[in-house]
Amino acid sequence: MSIEPSAEAPRCHHADAREPEGYRAALGESRAHLLLTDPPYCLLTRRRKGGDEREPRAHKKIDRNPIVRFETVRDYRVFTEAWMTRAVSWLTPEARLVIWTNLLGKEPITTVARQLGYTHFLGEYVWGKRTTDKNANEQLLRVYEVALVFSRTPLPPPGPGDAPAVWAVVGGYDDDAEAERWGNHPHHKPFSVLEPLVRAYSRPGETVLDPFAGSGSTPAAALRLERRAACMEIEPEWAARVTNRLREGRPG
Repeated sequence: MSIEPSAEAPRCHHADAREPEGYRAALGESRAHLLLTDPPYCLLTRRRKGGDEREPRAHKKIDRNPIVRFETVRDYRVFTEAWMTRAVSWLTPEARLVIWTNLLGKEPITTVARQLGYTHFLGEYVWGKRTTDKNANEQLLRVYEVALVFSRTPLPPPGPGDAPAVWAVVGGYDDDAEAERWGNHPHHKPFSVLEPLVRAYSRPGETVLDPFAGSGSTPAAALRLERRAACMEIEPEWAARVTNRLREGRPG
């Protein structure tokens, strides 16, 4: 049975991903067909030798608000278990999990996913981030980010007409000029990075859930690809900004 796109104006709800209210507001009685999200990475608090917390580095994107830091990996694991347990209860049984993270976050996320029944690790989707050397005009690959993909069941074998899965892309932080337009959120992802994931793990008309909307990269990509977007964001100013972004980019 096909799913008709929602006629309701899209909205990003101001809510905590660890609590039920945001999911209830975003989804009502329905369930999402894909969890595609970019939660806080496992970044530990920067401290001096004496224990005092270091000042944020204003020129570093990684230290820019709304970046969250954790005292220990254990604290991050507790946080991960809280939000993932809540989020998966709002998914259909066949939904996949696609979760962006850094090196330290891989183990906690994988452990919690398995505890929740997502025992099939389908792989790592890699975004090679293109940057420009300060002393040259050449574009270089210096850093990368990964999205971990999980499922309750193995992927079916590809059919004769199926396109091969995309597991790596290369692109700059603001290739689509949307990052600067919508506030330069440190977790911004360009559409070219998100498109293969949305296409691979959802169908037109299905719902993509993002409990950490940030500047709205994922829900905006979902709407652009004719999916429904269910999203929330804990920072009120970012939630309002995402709502404006989704409504401005809405077809028709």
